[in-house]
Amino acid sequence: MTPKAGEVIVADLQRRSEKGLAFAKQMLLAEKMEHPKLRGALEHYLTYWRDFTHPGLFSLACETVDGDPDAVVPAQAALAMMAAAFDIQDDVIDKSKVKPNAPTVYGKFGVEMAILLGNAFLIEGFKLLVDTAKMFPREKEQKVLDKTKKLLFEVGNAHALEVGMKKRGNITPSDYLKITEMKAAGLEVDMYLGAVFGGGNDTEVQVLAKIGRTLGVLATLRDDLIDVFDLEELGQRVAVNDLPLPLTFAMQDPASKEKISSIISKQEMTDEDVSELVDITLEAKPVVELKEKMQSLITEGLNVANSLQTKMADKLHTLLSFMIEDL
Repeated sequence: MTPKAGEVIVADLQRRSEKGLAFAKQMLLAEKMEHPKLRGALEHYLTYWRDFTHPGLFSLACETVDGDPDAVVPAQAALAMMAAAFDIQDDVIDKSKVKPNAPTVYGKFGVEMAILLGNAFLIEGFKLLVDTAKMFPREKEQKVLDKTKKLLFEVGNAHALEVGMKKRGNITPSDYLKITEMKAAGLEVDMYLGAVFGGGNDTEVQVLAKIGRTLGVLATLRDDLIDVFDLEELGQRVAVNDLPLPLTFAMQDPASKEKISSIISKQEMTDEDVSELVDITLEAKPVVELKEKMQSLITEGLNVANSLQTKMADKLHTLLSFMIEDL
């Protein structure tokens, strides 16, 4: 049986991530953490650390500009650690106690250890990035660090805006799209750093950074659409009033809003409820328009990718096109 595009993409990104994650784990385990609970939190997170998106995209961008990912593993590891810091602290913000494979650090060790561990990952990651960037001339080194800081601050600002909007209530689709576009800076930095450390020229770096931003928006929208199909994930998000973006869009339609509110207000949703919710959501005009926007972003990304003369163009095309597969 021929594997689906998604399976091929995941397998490729996982393979590309292996060396960077192994390097990052080695560095973190070598650090002295005197509090046994913090050490336990670190070991717990590393046991279940399977992030292949950020280090995988770094590797892909690096190879796209004819770079050797194996030659810049420390930079890949630095990126993976900084992404993990955001992941750990996002769980605190979202009050996520469990993920598919295991309890989160927040869920198992509490808010204090989660914040401290997130800090440790961020400090270790940025220090490693600074050390690795010394391979560049001073002016380029400073440019790389400044750009990375700017993009990561954008991700942080997105989460801060999201928290504020949730407290305010009545979040509009345009609010969510703004936040989604800002969060996409997290994937832009993956592709930007991969292209820079791969030796790409200015045009190649800019093109791959733009593709990263587009992928970031598409990936977030795709994840939110998938969350509508997942009974457990949907239940968790409803419980903390963090509705998936498609539900927020669908509820702009008065008729859909009434039906959706009736379902999500239940004490416990069933598989039949989720099935009905999916049908209502996907048929709502605002969600149909959202999927059209995704298709438009994919087309735009493909056109940008076509400007690169590279043997890796097919991989970029597959990755972009996959973002609307099975939706």
